[in-house]
Amino acid sequence: MSDLPRGPLRFCRDCLADGAAGARRCAMCGSPRLIGHPELPSLTLAHIDCDAFYATVEKRDNPDLADKPVIIGGGKRGVVSAACYIARTYGVRSAMPMFKALALCPSAAVVRPDMAKYVRVGREVRQAMLQLTPLVEPLSIDEAFLDLSGTERLHGTIAAKVLARFAREVERDIGITVSVGLSCNKFLAKIASDLDKPRGFAALGQEDARAMLAPRPVGFIFGVGPATEARLGQRGFRTIADLQKADEIELMRQFGDEGRRLWRLARGIDDRKVVPDRGAKSISNETTFDTDIRDLETLERILWRLSEKVSSRLKGASLAGSTVTLKLKTADFRQRTRSQTIHAPTQMAGRIFAISREMLAKEIDGTAFRLIGTGVSALTEQTQADESDLLDRRAATAERAMDDLRKKFGNAAVIRGLSYTGPEKPRS
Repeated sequence: MSDLPRGPLRFCRDCLADGAAGARRCAMCGSPRLIGHPELPSLTLAHIDCDAFYATVEKRDNPDLADKPVIIGGGKRGVVSAACYIARTYGVRSAMPMFKALALCPSAAVVRPDMAKYVRVGREVRQAMLQLTPLVEPLSIDEAFLDLSGTERLHGTIAAKVLARFAREVERDIGITVSVGLSCNKFLAKIASDLDKPRGFAALGQEDARAMLAPRPVGFIFGVGPATEARLGQRGFRTIADLQKADEIELMRQFGDEGRRLWRLARGIDDRKVVPDRGAKSISNETTFDTDIRDLETLERILWRLSEKVSSRLKGASLAGSTVTLKLKTADFRQRTRSQTIHAPTQMAGRIFAISREMLAKEIDGTAFRLIGTGVSALTEQTQADESDLLDRRAATAERAMDDLRKKFGNAAVIRGLSYTGPEKPRS
């Protein structure tokens, strides 16, 4: 039987020493970063979120940016991919148009996103998570759910201390910070991880969840978008407290299965399990132009480069896909999405481009576009990719030979015709 205390527990996040109830600083190291909660010994489900991930990685790699507002993005017509916490104090947010972000924070340092680097760092964090438990469910490159139930004997301590040690080691060894939310289920763990950012650690138990949720708007519940929130408001459900007062059967009568989900989440009830190794559902790449583009020749040149990037990511993950999707956004922000399913999975840039270009050609009607992207979904292992007939095998063999040359001599060793724009003109 474990000898861990079953009552309230309080400990220091920096040295992990136990602390007395009511203490403001650690008696061992003097740190004010104490964590305590009556349910702490029994809470084992966590949500871990890297703090302002892209921006934090860039600040790690360039100390000159440490005390400056940083925006990850590019081009006046692009959008903000990420913003550090300093930039956020000016009102800058992800997905905001760059021109608006720079108007709010003209002193910001703008850094072009380096997805390959972010993926590498994300994998380092993921590997560290897997040292804690095999039950890791990635949600994105920089966040995941973890279930540490049953690991107390393995680690020699409760999940809360294991996670505090993990956060400390990620900061020391990888150079970025994370925030941890600890609870009894996914819904509450995700809420908890947002309570104390950055470098946060918050615990939220079932007993205090209902009171904490009550004053929040119904849109606070994940999956409740503006349209659903408006529909709930028309029926008198404006806060989560309104949902808590409602009868479950009545909510189901009005909203079907969604009504039951809302009734349960309003009370902090969530039975979803942590599902490891969900994997990517699709791999894609897109770009926003500085000026609108109408002609096929320019668009297909950009599309080829995007196809190469998607192909590289597929090959790196040993994946192939059966559905190719083209994404376009017009100058007035209307989005067009076209998809085509093929008879055999592919990971080849040439095939991804050919299918995407065929769909693109049908959209060229004088419309000005501000964004183009391509992607592959219905993913599977690469073993049967691009081997369906002789033509595919020859094309795949040729492309793999070019990949080998690039690995040996660099990306400029082999340039396909669409990528070549002629020799650079001498600068005056």
